[in-house]
Amino acid sequence: MLKLPPAPLFESQLKGLDLLARGKVRDIYAVDAEHLLIVTTDRLSAFDVILPNPIPGKGQVLTRVANFWFAQTQDLVTNHLTDQPLAAVLADPDERQKVDGQAIVVRKLQPLPIEAVVRGYLIGSGWQDYQASGQVCGIDLPPGLPQASRLPEPIFTPATKAEQGAHDENISFDAVCGLIGLEMATRVRDLSIAIYKRAAEYAADRGIIIADTKFEFGLDDNGSLVLIDEVLTPDSSRFWPADAYRTGISPPSFDKQFVRDYLETLAWNKQPPGPELPAEIVRKTSEKYQQAAKLLLD
Repeated sequence: MLKLPPAPLFESQLKGLDLLARGKVRDIYAVDAEHLLIVTTDRLSAFDVILPNPIPGKGQVLTRVANFWFAQTQDLVTNHLTDQPLAAVLADPDERQKVDGQAIVVRKLQPLPIEAVVRGYLIGSGWQDYQASGQVCGIDLPPGLPQASRLPEPIFTPATKAEQGAHDENISFDAVCGLIGLEMATRVRDLSIAIYKRAAEYAADRGIIIADTKFEFGLDDNGSLVLIDEVLTPDSSRFWPADAYRTGISPPSFDKQFVRDYLETLAWNKQPPGPELPAEIVRKTSEKYQQAAKLLLD
């Protein structure tokens, strides 16, 4: 297990850098014209709403897992990481200590306006689409598949990139071509599936099924494609314990689906503000994130 910091980090406050944005999980700071500092906090969002309770250790898990996958996939596509240490951009040791283990210096790039989603199993919004139409993002699937079925081949099911508080929407490959062009859309699709396949094979050897995941890509000044944001973390993916997997249900998971399932038991309209989480739900969620990292990395 990770050595947790004294207190969870719900929101970073770095006086030495200009804050550009606070996302659902990440705080983004300007370093210079070509670099950003990304702080992965312990915030948790569900149904596109930021919940009031931070999850201890979550930011460290996401940072460690994402950095691992960036390294594992750099032969397939370059990524946004730099070799700049935190001390190079945060001179104050107290500020460094507050974000240590959950902050990275990255290249500043132009993000593509889509979420590159890959599904190996039929779950979530893909399952809902399939029930309604027999398709996911315009892709025909065999009839009669139960929930959580493994698909014959992983499929690329892109989505819009919604503003905070709004919901991403599944779109067709043709719609992606309309946004970024056929050549770029094809490269994003093929790279996303290749990364997913490699990661799914690695995770399977460690008792984890990666049911689906999403990637984000950006462009550098030369128009080259770069993998950005986070990669194959318990926030951006569904991780299922292989020994508990079966079809016909939403399988138990190492990711925030555990919190979503709890929230579904409440009389909450899925609009801000999010409800307070009981201490037991926070503790179990933290344990699930750490267990996923241990299985994947240790």
